[in-house]
Amino acid sequence: MSEENKASKTDKKPEEIVDNTQKIETEKAAEATPVSQDQEEVQENELITESIDVVQNAKTDDSDDDDFIAEDTDEEDADPADLDAALNEDSEDETTAERHSIPKKEYETLSKEELIKEFKHLLNNHKVQAIKEHVTEIRAAFIAKFEEEQDEAKDKFLEEGGNIIDFRYYSPLKKEFNSLYFEYRDKRNHYYQNLRKDLNANLETRTALIEELKELKNELGGEESINATFDKFKDIQERWRNAGNIPRDRYNLVWNNYHHHIENFYDFLHLNREFRDKDFKENLDKKLKLIEQAEELAQESDVNRAFKELQMLHKIWKEEVGPVSREYREEIWEKFSAATHKIHEGRQEYFKNIDKVYEQNLEKKEEVIAAIEKIAANPATSHNGWQKQMKEVNALRENFFKIGKVPRKANEPTWKSFKHATREFNHNKNSFYKSQKKEQYENLQKKMELVKIAEDNKDNEDVKVTIDLMKRIQSDWKKVGHVPRKDSDKVWKRFKKACNHFFDRLHAEKKEVLEEEKGNLEEKVALLNKVKAIELSGKHEEDLNTIKAIIKEWKNTGRVPHSKKSIEQDFNKVLDGLFKKLDLTRKEAELIKYDNRVAAMADEDNAQALNKERYFITKKIDEVKAEINQLENNLGFFQHVPDDNPLVKEVHKNIAEHKKTLEIWKAKLKKLKSLY
Repeated sequence: MSEENKASKTDKKPEEIVDNTQKIETEKAAEATPVSQDQEEVQENELITESIDVVQNAKTDDSDDDDFIAEDTDEEDADPADLDAALNEDSEDETTAERHSIPKKEYETLSKEELIKEFKHLLNNHKVQAIKEHVTEIRAAFIAKFEEEQDEAKDKFLEEGGNIIDFRYYSPLKKEFNSLYFEYRDKRNHYYQNLRKDLNANLETRTALIEELKELKNELGGEESINATFDKFKDIQERWRNAGNIPRDRYNLVWNNYHHHIENFYDFLHLNREFRDKDFKENLDKKLKLIEQAEELAQESDVNRAFKELQMLHKIWKEEVGPVSREYREEIWEKFSAATHKIHEGRQEYFKNIDKVYEQNLEKKEEVIAAIEKIAANPATSHNGWQKQMKEVNALRENFFKIGKVPRKANEPTWKSFKHATREFNHNKNSFYKSQKKEQYENLQKKMELVKIAEDNKDNEDVKVTIDLMKRIQSDWKKVGHVPRKDSDKVWKRFKKACNHFFDRLHAEKKEVLEEEKGNLEEKVALLNKVKAIELSGKHEEDLNTIKAIIKEWKNTGRVPHSKKSIEQDFNKVLDGLFKKLDLTRKEAELIKYDNRVAAMADEDNAQALNKERYFITKKIDEVKAEINQLENNLGFFQHVPDDNPLVKEVHKNIAEHKKTLEIWKAKLKKLKSLY
C-alpha cells in the first residue's frame, strides 16, 4: 500500500466520509506518461472527494485464550484499500443497505445458546461482509459469558482443594461457537480473495482500453474513417465507464494515462471540427445538468445524503463526461465548485454540531453508568428488593441504548464501563439467588409435606375436621417462602388439585343436603298446617298421645334450611296452645317441647350446639338457686312479721315459683345429659 493510502487510513474515521484532496500529477504519472491537463481538470481534482476505507485489516489477538479463535483477519495478500476500491457503487450500496437493515440485538443479554443460534442465523441469511459488527459483538458477549462461567468453576475447584495446574474446563458450546467462527472467517477470506481477483481483472481491462485508445489516432483519415473511429472512441468510453474499480494505489496513474490519450485523440480530431464541436456540446449539456443537480443537493437537509450523492456527481463529471469547449470550461467549473463548497460547508457545520450532541450523550450515558454502579454497590437483601432493583437496572439499560452515539474516542471506554457496572450488578444478583437455593429446596420439602396432607385428606368423611385442616394447611402454604422455579408450578398444581377436590366434593354434598332440607321444609309446613287444624277429643291421655305423635313426626322429618328455622318457633307456639287445652302442668309442657328441641339438635349432630345448651342450662340453674337463696335470706328480716302479711306472702310465692322453675331446668339438664 502507498504511503498516501496509509496516511489516509490513519486519519479517517470508520463509517464517516471525510474530504480527501487528490493530486492528479503524481510523480508516477509524470514518469509513465507526459500528462497535459487544462485548468478544468486541475481544479476539479483539487475538490474531488473519495469514500473512506470500509474494509479494514483486523489484527490477530495472540493474547486470546487458545480455546478461542483469534480476531478475524482479512485475506493476507489483499490490501483493504484496494478491496474497498474494487467495490462498484451498486454492490457497495447494497452491502451498506443490508448492514443497516440487520436489526441490532442486545447480545450481552442473550444466553450462550441464544448467541450461537443468532450467529447461525446471520451466517446463513446475510452477506458475510455485512455482519462483521454483529459477529464482533456476539463474540465479545460469548467470551464474557464463557469466562465468567469458567471463573466460577475455577473458584469452586480451588475451594474444594484442587490444584490450579490441574484445572481444566470444557464446554461443548464453546466448541460449537469456535466451529461457527472458523466458518465465518473462511467465508470472509474467500469473499476478499474473489474481490482481489476482480480488482486486478478490472485493472487489466482498463489497461487494455488505454492501449486501444492509443491506436485510434492512427485510424483517423477521411470522413468515413473518422465516423468509424469516433464510434470506436465512444465504445471505448462506454466500456471504460463499466470496467469497475481498480487498486487505489494505481488509480491516479491509470486515470491520468487514460485522460492524456483522450486529449491526444481530441487534438487529432480537431481536423474535423464537426465531430469535436458536437461532442463538446453534448458534454456541456451533461455538465450543466450535473451543476443543476449539485445546486439542488446544496438545499438538501440530509447533509450525509447530499455528500454521498455529490461524490457520485464528481465521479460522473470526472470519468463519464468528457471535456467541453475552452470558452465554457472555467465558468461551468466555478459553478460546480461553488455548489460543492456549499455542501462541504453544510456538512462541516453538521459535524461541528453533532460533536456537541455526542458530548451531551456521553454525559447522559455516564450518569446512567453511575446510577447502575450505585445500585450494584448497595445490593438488596430480599427477593422483592432484588426484583425492584432488576426493574431499575433494566430501565437504565434501555435508557442507555436509547441515548444515542458518543464521541468515537469515548465509545469503547464508555461501553466497557457500562458492561463492568451491569456485570457487577448481575454478579451480586446471581450470588444472592445461589445462596437462596438451599432455602428454596427446604421450602420445597415443606410444601411437599403440605401436598401430602392435602392428598391424604381430600376424601376424608369427617367434614368439620377436614375443613379446619384444609384451612390451616392453606394458611401454612402462604407462609412458606419461594421454591425452585422449575418446581414451583408443578407443586402448586398438585396442592391446588387436592384442595379443590375436597371442597368440590363438600359443595356437592351441601347442594345435595340443601335439596333434602327443602323437601323437609315442605313436609313441616304441611305438618304445621295439620297441627293448627287439629281438634282435641277431650280425653286427656288420648289427646296427649296424639300431640306426642305429631311431635315425633315433626322430629323425624329432619332439618330445614337455616333461613327457615323460624318454623320451629311457629310449631312450639301451636303446641303451647294445645297444652293449655290439655291442662298440662307447666313442667310437663316445657319438657315435652324441650324434648322436641333437643331432638332437633341431636339430629343435626351439632355437638357445639349441645355443649352450648348444656352451659346455658347449668348457668340458669345457678341463677335460680342464687335467686332462691336471696329470697330466703330476705325472709330473715320478717321474723316478727305475721305470715299473713301481704309482703311475706309475696316472698313465699316467689320462692315457690323459683323452685318450680329450678325443677324444670334440672329436668331439662337430665334429658340433655341422656343424649351424651
